[in-house]
Amino acid sequence: MSNPFAGLIDLAQPRLGSGVVYATDDFFADKARLIDPAEPVFIPGKYDDNGKWMDGWESRRKRVPGHDWAVVRLGAPGEIHGFEIDTRHFTGNYPPGAALFGCVSDDVVPGEGAAWTPLTGKLDLRGDDRQYVEAAPGGVWTHVRLDIFPDGGVARLRVYGTIHKDWSKVGPDAVLDLLAMENGGRGLIANDEHFGRVENLTAPGRGKDMGDGWETRRRREPGHDWAILEVGHAGFISEITVDTAHFKGNYPDRCSIQASADATGSPEEIAKQAEAWPVLLPETKLQMDHVHVFTTEILPHGPVRFVRLNIYPDGGVSRLRLKGRIA
Repeated sequence: MSNPFAGLIDLAQPRLGSGVVYATDDFFADKARLIDPAEPVFIPGKYDDNGKWMDGWESRRKRVPGHDWAVVRLGAPGEIHGFEIDTRHFTGNYPPGAALFGCVSDDVVPGEGAAWTPLTGKLDLRGDDRQYVEAAPGGVWTHVRLDIFPDGGVARLRVYGTIHKDWSKVGPDAVLDLLAMENGGRGLIANDEHFGRVENLTAPGRGKDMGDGWETRRRREPGHDWAILEVGHAGFISEITVDTAHFKGNYPDRCSIQASADATGSPEEIAKQAEAWPVLLPETKLQMDHVHVFTTEILPHGPVRFVRLNIYPDGGVSRLRLKGRIA
């Protein structure tokens, strides 16, 4: 099943600063693995002091009334659109039921008086499965609680949404990366994500390896590859950084950027509109494993909300930064 929340940010990913801050029990499998960005794996014959090693969060068999739960502190407050609950490799030890809640708290671990709001009803789970669930609309949340009924193991939890930034606190002369994930920037769609996802272009810091960037397959036909991204707030761009960190024999030969203040419809519809967007950065040569910074090359433009990064003909880019002032 394809991800219906593609183009949204996983608000629970660790590189945003998210963490699993509490669990009633994680005897069999560490609660931190619940939001590990890697795909869950099963390693036959691997055991630790408490039993079979499992790649996820797993509690003991409950012998008293009640149920277990885990709390995730989001790296940035956000509006939640949906969840992915992944029980892969958990078969005779998955929880048959679950529910998700959100709250707003300044504490790392919300106290007993925290007001938890239901974001889903009670869900039926299956073993070795992935389930996508829409969240109740409305609200900006700092924490998510996953309740499981009554106990068991969940491999991964993804929390899809958009980051909420208080732009009223950003002055008109402040210059910041408008495309940064922590500022609400996000990748919407790319024509090819064979080796790396477009959302990596907006992630914090420099890429840790080639897998931590956007990379397309080798193009064997005419044309070039592209990605569409949305900045967190419309603005005027004064500096562009194209970072090809770790990409050496597979960096793009050249790149260009188009931009628009407006776009409507689905990501696929926006991608079609983007073909005619004005040029922000003309086609320019790139180098391997290099931080390219462009300022004087940027063409005059109005407010920018969406950009299309074109790479010629294919290859990998680690990060894209668009620094500027908000419009």
